[in-house]
Amino acid sequence: MVINSLDYFASLVQQDDSIPLFEAALLIAQDVDPKLDLAATQAQVDTLAARLMRRLAPDASSIQKLRLLNHYFYRELGFAGNVNDYYDPDNSYLHRVLTTRRGIPISLAVLYMELAQQIGLNVKGVSFPGHFLMKLSVQSGDIVLDPFNGASLSREELEERLEPYFEQQSYPGAIPLAYYLHAAHPREILVRMLRNLKALFVERMRWERLLAVQQRLMILLPDDIAERRDRGLAYANLECPNSALEDLEAYLKERPHAADAGVLRDKLPELRQASRRLN
Repeated sequence: MVINSLDYFASLVQQDDSIPLFEAALLIAQDVDPKLDLAATQAQVDTLAARLMRRLAPDASSIQKLRLLNHYFYRELGFAGNVNDYYDPDNSYLHRVLTTRRGIPISLAVLYMELAQQIGLNVKGVSFPGHFLMKLSVQSGDIVLDPFNGASLSREELEERLEPYFEQQSYPGAIPLAYYLHAAHPREILVRMLRNLKALFVERMRWERLLAVQQRLMILLPDDIAERRDRGLAYANLECPNSALEDLEAYLKERPHAADAGVLRDKLPELRQASRRLN
């Protein structure tokens, strides 16, 4: 059954404390495959989880479950980072990642975390700068994993990965490592997935794809006026002047002195003229 993807997405992400991450992330794929069977794809993942569950001893510890999941996900199922075509948008669509067994850190993590949850393992996403990570909290501390290959990362390795960002911010070491390792909320993860796609579609000038992404970002971040501006720009590039005007005027009303305000104001007469022609 095909349903209105945006309406269903909105219903899933309405309550912060009950967002089903995997299902909501899978819905993003309906932007490229409108007839995607969500139930069939979920059943595919459930089958993978059930196969793993049968191998677990009833008294298996969290560490034992983690080791088995890691071996299963990366060795047996063959999931890995798509090093050959990292910037392929398909790496962000979960049904394609399931088929190709290739993805980027965040999409691999969402699949991994879904399997982990189904075997009783509370693996969380970590919105680390530049490279999404995962963590499992155990009695001795946090085990931080790279979703690209399942490798466990030491404190030194994590600090090394942060160095380029410290350099950009000009206050090296001012913020403790733990700040960057907080568990990411499902809304935060979905926003990051969509912004990855957004960057690709802006660069490739895929305006229809960009608009679909912006519609979902506006559902997740209804008060983010910059996302509304970007939706307006997508509408403008798709020659939808009425919708473009509504979004861009709202942005300029809220941020009249923004750095881009002058450029956007210069667009308005042309959009108004195009709108009059349509009406």
